[in-house]
Amino acid sequence: MLATQRQHLILQELDAEGTVRVAALADLLRVSEMTVRRDIDALDAEGLLLRVHGGATRPAAFSAVEPGFGAKSAREADAKRAIAAEALMLLRPGMTLLVSGGTTTHELARLLPRDLGLTVATNSLMAASALAAAGDGGIRTVVLGGQRTPSEALVGPVTVHALDNLHADLCFMGVHGFDPTAGITSPNLLESEVSAAMIAASDQLAVLADATKYGTMGLAGIAPLSAVGTLITDDRISTGPAGPAAEELLRQSVGELRLAHIPPASQPGSSSGRSHGWEPPEVLPSWDHDPLPDRPTSLPDGQTPATAFKGNDA
Repeated sequence: MLATQRQHLILQELDAEGTVRVAALADLLRVSEMTVRRDIDALDAEGLLLRVHGGATRPAAFSAVEPGFGAKSAREADAKRAIAAEALMLLRPGMTLLVSGGTTTHELARLLPRDLGLTVATNSLMAASALAAAGDGGIRTVVLGGQRTPSEALVGPVTVHALDNLHADLCFMGVHGFDPTAGITSPNLLESEVSAAMIAASDQLAVLADATKYGTMGLAGIAPLSAVGTLITDDRISTGPAGPAAEELLRQSVGELRLAHIPPASQPGSSSGRSHGWEPPEVLPSWDHDPLPDRPTSLPDGQTPATAFKGNDA
């Protein structure tokens, strides 16, 4: 068995059990414990698991652990692309957006239409890079300064100070986890402060988070769910561990809940990328600028325009 095959099986066991033991993996894979330890070391270096004494655990098992951007971008890729596409329905011509750090918001930055006269302020180095890659000047981009995090976001007093002087129509925010009790959270104290400042600087808040993040609680709270105007997650939320009650509870907690559909070929738990499953549209929505409508007037088939909400107490 190749190392990549063993490592794939290790991650499958980890997803199913939450923690794995070296001895048990050696029996399952029929290899030596030394070989298993080398595989765990390799996966730990990629941020796909956390090595602990005698085995490994999921990165999300620790509320203060912040996985790197590369490790996070490999997870739930189909869901993130579907969620980002759904988020496009909240756009209106001429908007000023705040876009936080995160892999789902990076997908959104890649998909943003260049013909809407948007202005985007972001603390995400990856989102800024995605916007610059277009090279057509269609989106005015403002990059907030600050200290770099493992998730390629800029945080700290410099970032917060910059946000004190900005105002946005809509904030798109990626989060580490969302929970009815804990609200939206982050594993990084400085990042949570920046996220709170982004909310304060925006008229509306839209949180982008795939269904696997439901029930996850990071070290630092950002805001209660009642402050979330629009929560965009995927349609697995009702089939997860919490069952159908999770969807109903979320609908009661946030201003609006929108569910992005993941094609069956991408489920369950697929994060394999573009070889199968959801693909972004070849042609993104394009709207006329004269006169400015209240909301998009031409949308992809089967989709309807939506309004983002500030939240119940924001």
